[in-house]
Amino acid sequence: MSAAAPTWTAERPIVELHDVHKSFGTVEVLRGVSFSMMKGEVICVIGPSGSGKSTLIRCINALVPINRGSIRVEGQEVNDPALDKLALRRKVGMVFQQYNLFPHKTALQNIMMAPLHVLKQDRREVEERARLLIRKVRLDGKEDSYPGELSGGQQQRVAIARSLAMRPQVMLFDEVTAALDPETVKEVLNTIRELAEEGMTCILVTHEMGFAREIAGHIYFTDRGVIVEHGPPAEFFASPKDERTRQFLSQIL
Repeated sequence: MSAAAPTWTAERPIVELHDVHKSFGTVEVLRGVSFSMMKGEVICVIGPSGSGKSTLIRCINALVPINRGSIRVEGQEVNDPALDKLALRRKVGMVFQQYNLFPHKTALQNIMMAPLHVLKQDRREVEERARLLIRKVRLDGKEDSYPGELSGGQQQRVAIARSLAMRPQVMLFDEVTAALDPETVKEVLNTIRELAEEGMTCILVTHEMGFAREIAGHIYFTDRGVIVEHGPPAEFFASPKDERTRQFLSQIL
């Protein structure tokens, strides 16, 4: 199998999963997950803890290798041993629950690090882009602040800007508001909402049901490593068909 860049057009799904399986030892975390999405789509993956949600999106970014099945991004097989993971992660950005910022680097420096040191891009161009991203996530004036001087919500917005600095085609968000105080959740969700409105392809693992209903074009409910039910938000939340889905929603809505 070759890792050469495949021919891909916007008429094809930008992300495709087919019969994806993943185990950690004897624990089967993903048991045959399949879905696809087009460029510019926003989907939300919801479900109870331990249902495989975070593992699923980590597999899309090749942070976790799958045992069998297929994951393609812009037509390229993510599980190809010859895959250039750096090239993949330029296409697929990821923001985690924990901000993972370098504490000894300022907000601006954190955003600039990967384009400078990984992509070896021109410093002046990288700094100009980083300052624009600071503005985009509404952190004007915080360029020289260190993570310890920022609130959780501000740190998470720096993390989003850091991921955007690589100019990805797809953004993955893994419970990015779970560690935040309620007061700071809204500012992070507003940033994600704006990205989606601008046409960024987004996959969100989230417990924010109101936000999922508002932003997603499609909802996927996972439990015990499988997609139990999926559909457009209005249909999914108003009339879930599976008893497990109804039970889950009754506990959180």
